[in-house]
Amino acid sequence: MSSSSQSLTVITLQGDAKVLLAFNLPENKTSNLAGFTILCTPKGIQPYYLFNKLQFEEITGDAQVATEPAYSSINAPIQKFRWLHVPGNYHQKDKVVYGDYTYCVTPRYFNADGNLEPIDKALGVIIKTKVAPFTKATIELGFTRGFVQSQAFASHFSPKAIFKPKKKELLFDTSAQSGVNSKGEAYTFLDEYIWSGFTAREKIFGILEEVLNDDTLFLDVFAYDLNEPDILKIFLTLAKQHRIRIILDNATLHHSSTGTIPEDEFEKAFIEASKDSKSIIRGKFGRFQHNKILIVTKGKKRVPIKVLTGSTNLSVTGMYVNSNHIIVFNNQKLASTYAGLFTQVWEDRVNAKSFIASNFSDHAFSFKESGVPETHITFAPHKEEDALSNLNKICDRIKVEKSSVLFAVMGSDPKVTGPVAPALIELHKRTDLFSCGITDSTNDITYYKPSSATGIRVTGKPGQTLLPEPFTKEATVGIGHQIHHKFIVCGFNTADAVVWLGSSNLALGGEESNGDNLIEIHDKDIATVFAIEALALVDHFQFRDAHAVTKPGENAGTPKIVAPATNKNKLFLQPTDKWSASYYAKGDLHYNDRILFSQKK
Repeated sequence: MSSSSQSLTVITLQGDAKVLLAFNLPENKTSNLAGFTILCTPKGIQPYYLFNKLQFEEITGDAQVATEPAYSSINAPIQKFRWLHVPGNYHQKDKVVYGDYTYCVTPRYFNADGNLEPIDKALGVIIKTKVAPFTKATIELGFTRGFVQSQAFASHFSPKAIFKPKKKELLFDTSAQSGVNSKGEAYTFLDEYIWSGFTAREKIFGILEEVLNDDTLFLDVFAYDLNEPDILKIFLTLAKQHRIRIILDNATLHHSSTGTIPEDEFEKAFIEASKDSKSIIRGKFGRFQHNKILIVTKGKKRVPIKVLTGSTNLSVTGMYVNSNHIIVFNNQKLASTYAGLFTQVWEDRVNAKSFIASNFSDHAFSFKESGVPETHITFAPHKEEDALSNLNKICDRIKVEKSSVLFAVMGSDPKVTGPVAPALIELHKRTDLFSCGITDSTNDITYYKPSSATGIRVTGKPGQTLLPEPFTKEATVGIGHQIHHKFIVCGFNTADAVVWLGSSNLALGGEESNGDNLIEIHDKDIATVFAIEALALVDHFQFRDAHAVTKPGENAGTPKIVAPATNKNKLFLQPTDKWSASYYAKGDLHYNDRILFSQKK
């Protein structure tokens, strides 16, 4: 959606429970540009200004609104040409209202003395859009918040927050107190889970509660990591009612002869609850049963009605620490395909050889019907030639892409087998497109360089960071991966937009040895949602990577320590218009960024 005045253009791009606002000005309107003020008005709520973490160092002589905080964008304009608004961090808190939103974006200027001028409302552009969890026809998307290493998490909870009680109890009470934040407010494990699990958690529990509350519904589950206590409690209730079957990984990470691993404990509890050892199967194909899938069926004939899949493990780490996604298909034909997959694996007892010889392994299942855009799904494990064919299809698109490539992929270092990792590494040498991405690998990191159009590739593992004020200490992820996504977006704002997503690690070894599903969707709106997720993660972690503290013995690929910011280790807004120069310098990635995201759709 776009709106413009004679000078300013504002674009909104819908994400999942968030919106990206992008701005553009003619270059002759950037002299003395101080930034942008954003006024937000959700329907039925009083208007409020979005906040900016940074402020001006010196405000003497600046126009300031005394009734607003110093960090309100009316007093501290945003010095970027795009801004991602996620309702709830500061305003609305945990009672976020979704629906119609109105934004007024106004460019702000310095006067001849270098002081911030009062806002000129005549320069503002008003734009209306919807902000809500993403749905389109029969498809729903969901994302974990994935920002444990953030100011927001540290403010809501604590940099030392824990996600499980110290006692290793499988079915612990999530309403128990977990800690106390800096304001002296107690919070529970469930408080952390709701915030961190975000819309992915809402969708997962939405399906589980739907099945739980309707005794005509049944659930088939593929699980890899499985230890989220409230999910386990629902599974055990359904087991007592004989309305669930589970295929659960039993690789050494999830199985031991002692039976003390959470998945082993759950298997025992499940059999006791169901009084039937035949409703749960343990297996790993060649290496892992790596799918994360919920299939809902109805009635005695078990008619498939919907399926949830993606990268999110049904575990505390998967849902509340990792950055992950889910997708729900409310489509009978598509759900039937996944139900057929479950039947194949169930009857073959998770046998890799049998699966690879089956119809599910050797070709793509394609859909394009009412409520479903062009979609292709492949199920691993595969023969090597089929696995390579699927991965090369992604690489071939990357090679010819001329607009943009954005991604979040767990691993893409040289140790990862197959063609995708090298393609993502080589991608950021190109200057003929906009590229940015994030992995949990620390090799081949590339940051923004002034006067360079080469892409950005950051890591979600900056380790310990030394952030300058006004930033405070953040948590360091000590368990699991921060970036657990597996998605790549090409040409998100073009007619040929495509996104690959799912549980596949996009590595040849995994495609040959793991139970996985890889989904390819051709849809501009869905591709845009994933592009925004990648962009948010890259922006967030590029700053933290730049302030990572290098420890002795770390390899050369680890982000190097950056000298503390000057001015007593504090960061401030720039007091001149120099901040905007890179956005108008051809051959600079910021120039490409401004043009790409402010294009009218």
